[in-house]
Amino acid sequence: MNAAIRFENVTVRVGRTEILKDLSVSFPKGRISVLLGPNGCGKTTLLQCLNGMSEIAGGHVFLGETDLSSLSGNERAKRIAFLPQVRSIIPAIPVQTLVEHGRFPYLGFSRRMGEEDRKAVRDAMKAVGISDLKERYVDTLSGGVRQKVFIAMVLAQGCETLVLDEPTTFLDPAAQREIMQLLCSLKAQGKTVITVLHDLDRAADIADYIVVMTKERKTAAAGDAAAVLKSGAIESAFDVQRAEVNAGGRLRQIFY
Repeated sequence: MNAAIRFENVTVRVGRTEILKDLSVSFPKGRISVLLGPNGCGKTTLLQCLNGMSEIAGGHVFLGETDLSSLSGNERAKRIAFLPQVRSIIPAIPVQTLVEHGRFPYLGFSRRMGEEDRKAVRDAMKAVGISDLKERYVDTLSGGVRQKVFIAMVLAQGCETLVLDEPTTFLDPAAQREIMQLLCSLKAQGKTVITVLHDLDRAADIADYIVVMTKERKTAAAGDAAAVLKSGAIESAFDVQRAEVNAGGRLRQIFY
């Protein structure tokens, strides 16, 4: 497998508590990888190793062949765009201003944008359908629309690898479908997408590659989506059952 990101024997501790221990897993380049697992299994902790929010106590994380620890925060931000799960502070600034934050790794101390930066911001807002909201203040928006703004900020970063921790949080079904379509379009552009989803049916629909983590914070399965879906790992991790149904001539996986 041509891995975009590779975790090798990674251990993460918070104080004296070991959250992850000796965990190894890879995510392929140019595909949509979905990370699944019950609450508290360490999914967010694992992904936060990529943006420095989880401190690695042992092991290594590689971006391609580059050890992530050798990159400055700014260089890392040019190569991996990260959308966190929780944002406790919602900025009272215009939508366009927030999306422009995605260009900060390229601007240096002056924060002065050029035409390439402005185009990246426009394209990102258009991609998620918020161009007409550019002057609205972020803190006045509904949770779902606000989530689209944060996704636009991540897209404006212009990275080849996007890591999205629960990107459909707060979104209604129609908006969730739009975001899934957006992720597919990003893959079509050659981007690598790694995302956490809690909707197992949507995960089965969109994933090329699936990693399943257990409540013991171990990987139960990792591989091509079709193989993992047949393995029973998802049913075991979530205590659910799986069925294949024919929906409009297309075979879909349904979990219940």
